[in-house]
Amino acid sequence: MFIFAFLLTMFCSSCSPTGMPENNIISTASGDVRFRVETVATGLEVPWGFAWLPNKDLLVTERPGRVRIVESGKLRVEPVYTVPDVEPSSESGLMDISVHPEFAKNNFIYLAYSYNKDGKRVKVMRYKYAGGKFTEPKVIIEDIPGAPNHAGMRARFGPDGKLYITTGDSTDWTLAQKLDSLAGKTLRLNDDGTVPQDNPFIKTPGARPEIWTYGNRNPQGIAWQPGSGLTFQTEHGPSFFEGKGSGGDEVNILEKGKNYGWPEIHHTDKKEGMESPLLEYSPACAPGSAMFYNATQFPGFGGNFFFGCLRGARIIRVVLEGRKVVRQENLLEGTVGRIREVGQGPDGYIYFSTSNRDGRGNAAKDDDRIMRLVPDVPSPTRE
Repeated sequence: MFIFAFLLTMFCSSCSPTGMPENNIISTASGDVRFRVETVATGLEVPWGFAWLPNKDLLVTERPGRVRIVESGKLRVEPVYTVPDVEPSSESGLMDISVHPEFAKNNFIYLAYSYNKDGKRVKVMRYKYAGGKFTEPKVIIEDIPGAPNHAGMRARFGPDGKLYITTGDSTDWTLAQKLDSLAGKTLRLNDDGTVPQDNPFIKTPGARPEIWTYGNRNPQGIAWQPGSGLTFQTEHGPSFFEGKGSGGDEVNILEKGKNYGWPEIHHTDKKEGMESPLLEYSPACAPGSAMFYNATQFPGFGGNFFFGCLRGARIIRVVLEGRKVVRQENLLEGTVGRIREVGQGPDGYIYFSTSNRDGRGNAAKDDDRIMRLVPDVPSPTRE
């Protein structure tokens, strides 16, 4: 059962003008977790991705091309880096940022962004970050088809140490099914941009060897389940395609070489040789991220899957047993606006970014923001 309205109803009996409860104490619909919401940084412009350095400073990308840093809990006024060739438009621009798993040894940071090369394209770049500067730029992959919409993209390291890159169909639906195109795919690369020899299509004539999965429409979240190592991905659906109505947003479990159907199947369609989603959302929620919780500060959230919703303006929590969905519920529905990135911080708290200044939301005076969920510890006097 989808509990899409419960939390908002519960909140509004004691809501402040900003949409948050007056005491800022929130309980999940199931009552198993209580938390507060804290603001980490304000005044950002469409923060798309974030990542932590080993010293716990937080790097944040802004769609226009700036990399910002939160140092010792405070947002530095000036960007730490500005991408020189970024081309932001509509949904694209500077998107993801990832820190290499062995950053302490190599100082590598990865940025994913759109640029112009005889038309919109998307690429992933690697840099060295030391002394507060980005240096030694290296192309990891480029010339991925792009567009103002459906440009993807996440670029995240999996537990196997490989870099997984989600790409959109660049509004050309046919490309998602074509193995000679990088659009509408999940790619898998070594950290230097070379192709792992165990990729599924490396020996397929005419196929791009970087491809891990295909038939994806516009995936913007990827995360790995603790324990099982299963790869979960969120994907924006078509909405109103062939009279299907709003939605078709998906959560998929990605597996090597499989076809996830777009545009041959969508919403809850089924077809032999193609994978239907684990979860489908109609009306649309517009999922923009993905994370699993594996820290101890929220015992009730252990192993849960979370993703931020843009159109749906909430965080969706999915309780799983391996591949099986046990239940779902919404967090922060209708309280802070459009939510994109969600991630677990080194302090064990859950961080998220708003996207209210992207032209599709209603921005508050201090938007956009990085915020976090902090466990509420009841005091002896609280009932």
